[in-house]
Amino acid sequence: MSSKTQSGLSRSEEIIQKHREFLWPSVTNFYQHPLVADRAHMQYLWDLEGRKYLDFFGGILTISVGHTNPKVTSKIKAQVDRLQHTSTLYPTEAIVALAEKVAQIAPGKLQQSFFTNSGTEANEAAILLARMATGSFDVVALRHGYSGGSSLAKSVTAQAPWRAGGVVSVGMAHAINPYCYRCPLGLKYPDCGVACANDVENLIQTGTSGHIAAFIAEPIQGVGGFITPPPEYFKIVFKAVKKYGGLFISDEVQTGFGRTGKHWFGIEHWEVVPDVITCAKGMGNGVPIGATVTTAELAASYRGLTISTFGGNPVTSVAARATIEVIEEENLRENAASVGAYFRDKLEALQEKYPLIGEVRGKGLMQGLELVTDRATKEPAAEATAQLLKRARENGLLIGKGGLYGNVIRLSPMLNISKSDVDEAVRLLDKSLSEIRL
Repeated sequence: MSSKTQSGLSRSEEIIQKHREFLWPSVTNFYQHPLVADRAHMQYLWDLEGRKYLDFFGGILTISVGHTNPKVTSKIKAQVDRLQHTSTLYPTEAIVALAEKVAQIAPGKLQQSFFTNSGTEANEAAILLARMATGSFDVVALRHGYSGGSSLAKSVTAQAPWRAGGVVSVGMAHAINPYCYRCPLGLKYPDCGVACANDVENLIQTGTSGHIAAFIAEPIQGVGGFITPPPEYFKIVFKAVKKYGGLFISDEVQTGFGRTGKHWFGIEHWEVVPDVITCAKGMGNGVPIGATVTTAELAASYRGLTISTFGGNPVTSVAARATIEVIEEENLRENAASVGAYFRDKLEALQEKYPLIGEVRGKGLMQGLELVTDRATKEPAAEATAQLLKRARENGLLIGKGGLYGNVIRLSPMLNISKSDVDEAVRLLDKSLSEIRL
């Protein structure tokens, strides 16, 4: 069969053309000539032309236990045939089973969940709940953070490209984030005394009413470029948040469900138990799901009524529970830690080889490479990042990018990859880095 359509274009070219015609142009694609995905299985993805790729971005940290993992998809198929949708107006076995499983793995006394469709909705629900529970309106977030695409989530977000559209930022304040590689205070860790953490209290005193509803942060900033705080950071911040009456919301949309290794949730590495956890992405291995998890006491403070037409849908609930069970049964949190450490060593070896890599950072299977034109000046190498993304694709490796300056490579393979997968990814990264021409 010819790969050309009646229009004379290839199948991929026709889809790209129709994407440009019928979808908003703001729907961003990677690459000048976008990759049209056709199928995938476990750690591999194929395009429409049949080219095979090792996927080390996982649908933006969403494919946590492998594309089309039969342990998950078999349960999805069975549920579709049994009961596909009811809304939250009717309890189902699926939503209750998922909520019970989340309560088992959540830290502290976080026992009750509200299910939605995305991380954006999960964060909205958390902020709304915090305002009801505390009677305060002010929310503190971090610079370089990303919280979603709605108007409220954009106001929490603190990166200009993701805030366009005239967001309403009343009640939002943004503290200095723990970006040690580019410390905005010009200090160096650990001599700095984690001064950025103390800025949170200063901001509450000067940029809010002095009594806040919540502090919300990603343990490791995702879109921000996998910015990873020092060990003391969140303990200091937690004390300040509590001092001024706020709830601590941990945005685990990207860091949750074993991604950072050892723990279920990223914030556990910093030995802090949040009041609210929000999650999505890797929770369901690709189905649209979000959750806001909190204590029974805080959940009871929600005033008025709420529903979610699609949140806690039987199909997505079954998918999420199956995903959690795979992570449990295959000990994938430990795999993320051990293979992640192995991966980190390999990336640091690449850093020694290529001056272009200014910093390697992250935890578990959430690793970032910040690319710079000069290690002394730390000038962001956005052009090199774009080239590396393209060269890696052409060599058969899918990777992501992020950061305010567009110069951070984001690497987030499935939690069940092996060291041999890492070896192959690093080989392809090495080859791709050697091909960059500036």
